[in-house]
Amino acid sequence: MWPLADGLAEPVDRSFEDLLQDPDGVVVIGELDTYPFGFATAMVEEILPQAKGERVGSIRLIYVEPGAREVALGEEMRDLVMDLLRERGISKFDAHVLPGHRLAKNFFEAGGFSARSIVMYHDDER
Repeated sequence: MWPLADGLAEPVDRSFEDLLQDPDGVVVIGELDTYPFGFATAMVEEILPQAKGERVGSIRLIYVEPGAREVALGEEMRDLVMDLLRERGISKFDAHVLPGHRLAKNFFEAGGFSARSIVMYHDDER
């Protein structure tokens, strides 16, 4: 279900273009020695009306090539995305993590995140 509901819409290059042009979107490329080894995407999203106009920064994807996962590139991108969103007045953040993906959960917990919701899924055709 993830690539149908939570990944990037195809064509992927168009999704990146849309995010780059969206004033509420953020795209960060993680580089080591000018070579791209990862990316992060985020969106500023509205929350419930009782939040009185406050919005949340929603980190949608962080990907780092396996060979570059031990040099803190993911942490740098996560922190940069949050700093860029803070410049827009955002002080609340969500991060989307697949259920059972312990490494991703640990990654965000190390950055100060804690779980607040789990989305359950059922497919009658499965």
